[in-house]
Amino acid sequence: MPTIPRWRLAGYTVLALIAFAANSVLCRLALGDLSIDAASFTATRLIAGGLMLLVLMSLKERRFNARTWLKSGSIKGALYLFVYAATFSFAYVQLDTATGALILFGTVQLTMVLLSLFRGERMGTLEWIGFGVALAGFVYLILPGLTTPSVTGFVLMMASGIAWGLYTLNGRGSRTPMLDTTGNFVRTAPLVLLLFLPFIDDILITPTGFWLAISSGALASALGYILWYSALPHLTGIQASVYQLSVPLIAALGGVVLVGESLTARLGVATLMLLGGIGLLLWGKRRQAAQPASSGSR
Repeated sequence: MPTIPRWRLAGYTVLALIAFAANSVLCRLALGDLSIDAASFTATRLIAGGLMLLVLMSLKERRFNARTWLKSGSIKGALYLFVYAATFSFAYVQLDTATGALILFGTVQLTMVLLSLFRGERMGTLEWIGFGVALAGFVYLILPGLTTPSVTGFVLMMASGIAWGLYTLNGRGSRTPMLDTTGNFVRTAPLVLLLFLPFIDDILITPTGFWLAISSGALASALGYILWYSALPHLTGIQASVYQLSVPLIAALGGVVLVGESLTARLGVATLMLLGGIGLLLWGKRRQAAQPASSGSR
Protein backbone atom coordinates (compact mmCIF):
# COMPACT_ATOMS: atom_id res chain seq x y z
CA MET A 1 0.00 0.00 0.00
CA PRO A 2 1.52 3.36 -1.01
CA THR A 3 2.19 5.74 1.86
CA ILE A 4 0.94 9.31 1.94
CA PRO A 5 2.53 12.37 3.58
CA ARG A 6 1.67 12.83 7.24
CA TRP A 7 0.19 16.27 6.63
CA ARG A 8 -2.21 14.78 4.07
CA LEU A 9 -3.18 11.93 6.40
CA ALA A 10 -3.79 14.41 9.21
CA GLY A 11 -5.87 16.58 6.88
CA TYR A 12 -8.01 13.67 5.68
CA THR A 13 -8.58 12.50 9.26
CA VAL A 14 -9.45 15.91 10.73
CA LEU A 15 -11.78 16.84 7.86
CA ALA A 16 -13.54 13.45 8.07
CA LEU A 17 -14.12 13.80 11.82
CA ILE A 18 -15.46 17.34 11.32
CA ALA A 19 -17.79 15.98 8.62
CA PHE A 20 -19.10 13.28 10.97
CA ALA A 21 -19.79 15.90 13.64
CA ALA A 22 -21.37 18.18 11.01
CA ASN A 23 -24.04 15.55 10.37
CA SER A 24 -25.26 15.99 13.94
CA VAL A 25 -25.17 19.78 13.70
CA LEU A 26 -26.92 19.93 10.31
CA CYS A 27 -29.61 17.47 11.39
CA ARG A 28 -30.28 19.37 14.61
CA LEU A 29 -30.36 22.71 12.77
CA ALA A 30 -32.96 21.36 10.33
CA LEU A 31 -35.15 19.43 12.74
CA GLY A 32 -34.80 21.75 15.73
CA ASP A 33 -36.16 24.67 13.72
CA LEU A 34 -38.86 22.50 12.11
CA SER A 35 -37.46 23.30 8.66
CA ILE A 36 -38.06 19.72 7.50
CA ASP A 37 -39.61 16.56 8.92
CA ALA A 38 -37.42 13.63 9.96
CA ALA A 39 -38.55 11.27 7.16
CA SER A 40 -37.88 13.88 4.47
CA PHE A 41 -34.49 14.73 5.99
CA THR A 42 -33.51 11.05 5.95
CA ALA A 43 -34.68 10.57 2.36
CA THR A 44 -32.98 13.72 1.07
CA ARG A 45 -29.77 12.92 2.91
CA LEU A 46 -29.49 9.37 1.57
CA ILE A 47 -30.45 10.29 -1.99
CA ALA A 48 -28.06 13.26 -2.06
CA GLY A 49 -25.29 11.13 -0.60
CA GLY A 50 -25.87 8.38 -3.15
CA LEU A 51 -25.87 10.80 -6.08
CA MET A 52 -22.70 12.51 -4.88
CA LEU A 53 -20.93 9.18 -4.45
CA LEU A 54 -22.04 8.06 -7.94
CA VAL A 55 -20.59 11.25 -9.44
CA LEU A 56 -17.33 11.03 -7.50
CA MET A 57 -16.82 7.34 -8.25
CA SER A 58 -17.52 7.88 -11.96
CA LEU A 59 -14.83 10.58 -11.99
CA LYS A 60 -12.36 8.44 -10.07
CA GLU A 61 -12.92 5.07 -11.76
CA ARG A 62 -12.89 5.07 -15.55
CA ARG A 63 -14.64 1.70 -15.71
CA PHE A 64 -17.30 2.69 -13.18
CA ASN A 65 -20.80 2.10 -14.55
CA ALA A 66 -24.23 0.85 -13.51
CA ARG A 67 -23.12 -2.78 -13.67
CA THR A 68 -20.20 -2.02 -11.35
CA TRP A 69 -22.17 -0.39 -8.55
CA LEU A 70 -25.00 -2.91 -8.85
CA LYS A 71 -22.46 -5.58 -7.91
CA SER A 72 -21.00 -3.51 -5.06
CA GLY A 73 -22.30 -3.22 -1.52
CA SER A 74 -24.96 -5.54 -0.15
CA ILE A 75 -28.59 -5.62 0.90
CA LYS A 76 -27.49 -6.13 4.51
CA GLY A 77 -25.18 -3.12 4.33
CA ALA A 78 -27.94 -0.97 2.82
CA LEU A 79 -30.36 -2.04 5.56
CA TYR A 80 -27.89 -1.13 8.32
CA LEU A 81 -27.21 2.22 6.64
CA PHE A 82 -30.91 2.98 6.30
CA VAL A 83 -31.72 2.09 9.93
CA TYR A 84 -28.79 4.24 11.11
CA ALA A 85 -29.89 7.26 9.04
CA ALA A 86 -33.62 6.99 9.84
CA THR A 87 -33.28 6.53 13.61
CA PHE A 88 -30.60 9.24 13.65
CA SER A 89 -33.02 11.77 12.16
CA PHE A 90 -36.00 10.86 14.36
CA ALA A 91 -33.79 10.90 17.47
CA TYR A 92 -32.63 14.44 16.77
CA VAL A 93 -36.20 15.68 16.90
CA GLN A 94 -35.89 15.19 20.67
CA LEU A 95 -32.17 15.43 21.48
CA ASP A 96 -29.72 18.30 21.41
CA THR A 97 -26.59 18.08 19.26
CA ALA A 98 -24.04 17.13 21.91
CA THR A 99 -26.21 14.54 23.68
CA GLY A 100 -27.15 12.86 20.41
CA ALA A 101 -23.56 12.66 19.18
CA LEU A 102 -22.38 11.30 22.54
CA ILE A 103 -25.03 8.56 22.60
CA LEU A 104 -24.39 7.70 18.94
CA PHE A 105 -20.61 7.30 19.03
CA GLY A 106 -20.59 5.76 22.49
CA THR A 107 -23.07 3.13 21.33
CA VAL A 108 -21.07 2.47 18.16
CA GLN A 109 -17.94 1.66 20.15
CA LEU A 110 -19.76 -0.41 22.79
CA THR A 111 -21.61 -2.36 20.08
CA MET A 112 -18.34 -3.35 18.44
CA VAL A 113 -16.89 -4.38 21.80
CA LEU A 114 -19.94 -6.50 22.72
CA LEU A 115 -19.91 -8.22 19.33
CA SER A 116 -16.23 -9.01 19.81
CA LEU A 117 -17.07 -10.60 23.18
CA PHE A 118 -19.91 -12.54 21.56
CA ARG A 119 -17.44 -13.91 19.02
CA GLY A 120 -15.20 -15.25 21.76
CA GLU A 121 -12.66 -12.47 22.34
CA ARG A 122 -11.56 -11.99 25.93
CA MET A 123 -11.04 -8.75 27.82
CA GLY A 124 -8.45 -8.00 30.47
CA THR A 125 -8.98 -6.20 33.78
CA LEU A 126 -8.29 -2.74 32.36
CA GLU A 127 -10.75 -3.34 29.52
CA TRP A 128 -13.50 -4.45 31.90
CA ILE A 129 -12.91 -1.36 34.07
CA GLY A 130 -13.19 0.85 30.99
CA PHE A 131 -16.33 -0.96 29.86
CA GLY A 132 -17.90 -0.50 33.30
CA VAL A 133 -17.05 3.21 33.44
CA ALA A 134 -18.52 3.75 29.96
CA LEU A 135 -21.75 1.98 30.92
CA ALA A 136 -21.91 4.02 34.11
CA GLY A 137 -21.66 7.15 31.93
CA PHE A 138 -24.72 6.03 29.98
CA VAL A 139 -26.64 5.31 33.19
CA TYR A 140 -25.70 8.68 34.65
CA LEU A 141 -26.85 10.45 31.48
CA ILE A 142 -30.37 9.02 31.74
CA LEU A 143 -30.83 9.25 35.51
CA PRO A 144 -33.92 11.28 36.49
CA GLY A 145 -33.22 14.99 36.40
CA LEU A 146 -33.85 18.22 34.54
CA THR A 147 -31.17 17.48 31.95
CA THR A 148 -32.19 13.90 31.28
CA PRO A 149 -32.60 13.32 27.53
CA SER A 150 -35.88 12.08 26.10
CA VAL A 151 -36.22 8.32 26.60
CA THR A 152 -37.56 7.93 23.05
CA GLY A 153 -34.71 10.01 21.63
CA PHE A 154 -32.18 8.05 23.69
CA VAL A 155 -33.49 4.68 22.47
CA LEU A 156 -33.66 5.84 18.85
CA MET A 157 -30.08 7.15 18.93
CA MET A 158 -28.87 3.96 20.56
CA ALA A 159 -30.56 2.04 17.73
CA SER A 160 -28.75 4.32 15.28
CA GLY A 161 -25.42 3.62 16.98
CA ILE A 162 -26.02 -0.14 16.95
CA ALA A 163 -26.89 0.00 13.24
CA TRP A 164 -23.77 2.03 12.47
CA GLY A 165 -21.62 -0.37 14.49
CA LEU A 166 -23.06 -3.31 12.55
CA TYR A 167 -22.57 -1.40 9.27
CA THR A 168 -18.92 -0.78 10.19
CA LEU A 169 -18.28 -4.42 11.05
CA ASN A 170 -20.14 -5.58 7.95
CA GLY A 171 -17.84 -3.51 5.73
CA ARG A 172 -14.59 -4.10 7.62
CA GLY A 173 -13.44 -6.79 5.20
CA SER A 174 -14.29 -4.80 2.08
CA ARG A 175 -11.49 -4.43 -0.45
CA THR A 176 -13.30 -1.53 -2.14
CA PRO A 177 -14.94 0.41 0.72
CA MET A 178 -15.83 3.53 -1.28
CA LEU A 179 -17.39 1.49 -4.07
CA ASP A 180 -19.33 -0.63 -1.59
CA THR A 181 -20.48 2.51 0.25
CA THR A 182 -21.81 3.86 -3.04
CA GLY A 183 -23.68 0.61 -3.69
CA ASN A 184 -25.14 0.64 -0.19
CA PHE A 185 -26.37 4.23 -0.54
CA VAL A 186 -28.02 3.49 -3.89
CA ARG A 187 -29.69 0.38 -2.46
CA THR A 188 -31.42 2.44 0.24
CA ALA A 189 -33.67 4.09 -2.41
CA PRO A 190 -36.58 1.58 -2.10
CA LEU A 191 -36.40 1.78 1.71
CA VAL A 192 -36.54 5.57 1.53
CA LEU A 193 -39.81 5.37 -0.41
CA LEU A 194 -41.30 3.00 2.17
CA LEU A 195 -40.28 5.37 4.97
CA PHE A 196 -42.69 8.02 3.69
CA LEU A 197 -45.78 5.81 3.93
CA PRO A 198 -46.43 6.14 7.71
CA PHE A 199 -45.59 9.87 7.68
CA ILE A 200 -47.26 11.00 4.46
CA ASP A 201 -49.47 13.48 6.34
CA ASP A 202 -46.52 14.99 8.23
CA ILE A 203 -44.30 15.93 5.29
CA LEU A 204 -42.75 19.37 5.73
CA ILE A 205 -39.95 20.64 3.49
CA THR A 206 -38.80 24.25 3.48
CA PRO A 207 -35.93 25.51 1.29
CA THR A 208 -33.71 25.83 4.39
CA GLY A 209 -34.47 22.29 5.56
CA PHE A 210 -33.97 20.89 2.07
CA TRP A 211 -30.51 22.44 1.65
CA LEU A 212 -29.44 21.40 5.14
CA ALA A 213 -30.39 17.80 4.27
CA ILE A 214 -28.56 18.08 0.92
CA SER A 215 -25.47 19.35 2.75
CA SER A 216 -25.69 16.50 5.24
CA GLY A 217 -25.91 13.89 2.50
CA ALA A 218 -23.68 15.23 -0.27
CA LEU A 219 -21.01 16.93 1.86
CA ALA A 220 -20.92 15.66 5.45
CA SER A 221 -21.82 12.05 4.53
CA ALA A 222 -20.48 11.37 1.00
CA LEU A 223 -17.34 13.51 1.14
CA GLY A 224 -16.82 12.63 4.81
CA TYR A 225 -16.83 8.91 4.06
CA ILE A 226 -14.44 9.32 1.13
CA LEU A 227 -12.00 11.28 3.30
CA TRP A 228 -12.32 8.71 6.10
CA TYR A 229 -11.75 5.74 3.81
CA SER A 230 -8.74 7.53 2.31
CA ALA A 231 -7.23 7.86 5.79
CA LEU A 232 -8.37 4.53 7.26
CA PRO A 233 -5.83 2.22 5.52
CA HIS A 234 -3.03 4.27 7.10
CA LEU A 235 -4.46 4.14 10.64
CA THR A 236 -4.45 1.28 13.12
CA GLY A 237 -7.81 0.04 14.40
CA ILE A 238 -7.08 1.58 17.82
CA GLN A 239 -6.16 4.93 16.26
CA ALA A 240 -9.35 4.99 14.19
CA SER A 241 -11.49 4.20 17.24
CA VAL A 242 -9.81 6.76 19.49
CA TYR A 243 -9.99 9.50 16.86
CA GLN A 244 -13.73 8.93 16.49
CA LEU A 245 -14.15 9.67 20.19
CA SER A 246 -13.45 13.32 19.36
CA VAL A 247 -16.61 13.57 17.24
CA PRO A 248 -19.05 14.19 20.15
CA LEU A 249 -16.79 16.97 21.41
CA ILE A 250 -16.62 18.60 17.97
CA ALA A 251 -20.40 18.23 17.63
CA ALA A 252 -20.93 19.77 21.07
CA LEU A 253 -18.85 22.80 20.05
CA GLY A 254 -20.84 23.06 16.83
CA GLY A 255 -24.08 22.87 18.78
CA VAL A 256 -23.01 25.75 21.03
CA VAL A 257 -21.72 27.98 18.20
CA LEU A 258 -24.22 27.22 15.41
CA VAL A 259 -27.37 25.97 17.15
CA GLY A 260 -27.18 28.11 20.28
CA GLU A 261 -27.25 25.18 22.69
CA SER A 262 -25.73 25.22 26.16
CA LEU A 263 -23.60 22.52 27.75
CA THR A 264 -24.82 21.13 31.07
CA ALA A 265 -22.78 19.74 33.95
CA ARG A 266 -24.54 16.38 33.63
CA LEU A 267 -23.57 16.11 29.95
CA GLY A 268 -19.98 17.08 30.77
CA VAL A 269 -19.65 14.39 33.45
CA ALA A 270 -21.35 11.77 31.27
CA THR A 271 -19.01 12.66 28.39
CA LEU A 272 -15.92 12.23 30.56
CA MET A 273 -17.20 8.91 31.91
CA LEU A 274 -18.29 7.48 28.57
CA LEU A 275 -15.37 8.60 26.43
CA GLY A 276 -12.86 8.04 29.24
CA GLY A 277 -14.18 4.51 29.78
CA ILE A 278 -13.98 3.68 26.09
CA GLY A 279 -10.49 5.18 25.98
CA LEU A 280 -9.42 2.86 28.83
CA LEU A 281 -11.01 -0.08 27.06
CA LEU A 282 -9.14 0.65 23.84
CA TRP A 283 -5.87 1.22 25.69
CA GLY A 284 -6.28 -2.10 27.50
CA LYS A 285 -7.02 -3.82 24.21
CA ARG A 286 -3.85 -2.39 22.70
CA ARG A 287 -1.76 -3.55 25.67
CA GLN A 288 -3.29 -7.01 25.50
CA ALA A 289 -2.54 -7.24 21.77
CA ALA A 290 1.06 -6.18 22.37
CA GLN A 291 1.74 -8.77 25.11
CA PRO A 292 2.12 -11.85 22.87
CA ALA A 293 4.51 -9.95 20.62
CA SER A 294 6.64 -8.74 23.53
CA SER A 295 6.66 -12.14 25.28
CA GLY A 296 7.52 -13.91 22.06
CA SER A 297 10.54 -11.70 21.50
CA ARG A 298 12.19 -12.71 24.80
